[in-house]
Amino acid sequence: MHRTSLYIDGTFTPPESGRHFPAIDPATEDPFAEVAAGQAEDIDRAVRAARRAFDAGGWSGLDGKDRAIVLRRIADGIRTRLHDIALLEVRDNGKPLPEAEWDVGDAAFCFDYYADLAEHRATQPAETVDLGDARFEGKIHREPLGVIGAITPWNFPLLMAVWKVAPALAAGCTIVLKPSELCSLSCEALAQVIDAAGVPPGVFNLVTGTGPEAGQPLADHPLVDKLAFTGSVATGRKVMQAASAGIRAVSLELGGKSPFVVFDDCDIDKAVEWIMFGIFWNKGEVCSATSRVLVQRGLYDRLLDRLRTAAEAIVIGSGETPGVKLGPLVSRGQYDKVRAAIEAGRRSGARLITGGGRPAGLDRGYYLTPTIFADVPTEAAIWREEVFGPVLCINPFDTEQEAIELANDSPYGLAAAVMSDDPDRCDRVAARLRAGVVWINCSQPTFTQLPWGGYKTSGIGRELGQAGYDACCEIKQITRFDHNLHWGWYLDAPK
Repeated sequence: MHRTSLYIDGTFTPPESGRHFPAIDPATEDPFAEVAAGQAEDIDRAVRAARRAFDAGGWSGLDGKDRAIVLRRIADGIRTRLHDIALLEVRDNGKPLPEAEWDVGDAAFCFDYYADLAEHRATQPAETVDLGDARFEGKIHREPLGVIGAITPWNFPLLMAVWKVAPALAAGCTIVLKPSELCSLSCEALAQVIDAAGVPPGVFNLVTGTGPEAGQPLADHPLVDKLAFTGSVATGRKVMQAASAGIRAVSLELGGKSPFVVFDDCDIDKAVEWIMFGIFWNKGEVCSATSRVLVQRGLYDRLLDRLRTAAEAIVIGSGETPGVKLGPLVSRGQYDKVRAAIEAGRRSGARLITGGGRPAGLDRGYYLTPTIFADVPTEAAIWREEVFGPVLCINPFDTEQEAIELANDSPYGLAAAVMSDDPDRCDRVAARLRAGVVWINCSQPTFTQLPWGGYKTSGIGRELGQAGYDACCEIKQITRFDHNLHWGWYLDAPK
């Protein structure tokens, strides 16, 4: 059984405690690896290594073109191991293999994208600003922010880590990564690729472990300049509190209960396809999942019938089995949480259209059938709270204004979608949806080139795109006075 290591200061090392905990295959409920249980002393070693590496300037002071060369080596290393890393994610997380391969490919592209951006920024080291006074020259410089502490989730274990690691390295920062204890193996593979690519010691560090034993010490460490967290709202609050204690930068990508507004002029086949993908892709374990669907009344009953048929046809099983579209949930804890949410949905008076239980013939593993509720009370927890599983809630609406009000009636604002054959209507509704990501006539496509983040309790700051790079930079203004001129405030004063 494989035993993972920590990666600190350029060396693979066991945790100082010598402790490990099991990685559980959600398809079988059996352990298949042992994960290093990092603790506060390991976090301290990693942060101090990152601090030394940043302050020494070997990476932070390197020209962006040279950093780009290394980032492209990382991208190539991920592609070389793509299938093997994807299999690790299938066993660790439960997702179907094609989805895992898609995620790992996206992770490689993310390094390529930020390599290009680092190279481009190297040709534009400063922005000159017209100050309206010829005696002064004003420039804006972007400099590496420092040591970043990154805490990442289990639903896209490698990809969510790379969303933080790639821009940080591109900008010249150093980083300590603490992935979720539920899915850590692909992040160890990332450390192996980074080590082979020649990233200097201390620039990238990996400490696996639980939230209380490793995540909290990382959030509290005084030598960390910024905390970057993806996960639940409850944990995000704790990370923000820890950042505020040291007046440190923080970015939070938190939960969602994203709406999908479907008008009755759209193609029903396309609506079924995108609604299904929006909630059942990755087993619904997606922060942006469009789990609240609002359907115009003229299409409502027909669409419910089509969705029931489509959901019941989804192939469920181990992610390693060809043709499977829905794997097991990630863990016993998540399985129990989603089952409890379904039972609460039943009690709320919502109409169960399909699903809600264990699939026939799958007695082991954390499997659930795709679940659809209709006519859901809008005050019910299953309508308002994130479930993070294959559970869809659907309600009707009559007017465009009503749909917008229902869509925005949420404490979250990560994502939203609208579908209509009327382009003007789509643009109108998209402009009024209170979300950081809005899809028109689709749901869930995510591009590295575009910023990602939410409104309201869905988070603070943006990842991906140029915004993700800038989030790893400090902004400095430098104002220069023409030394050939005379200012005269003091020297010209009367004696």
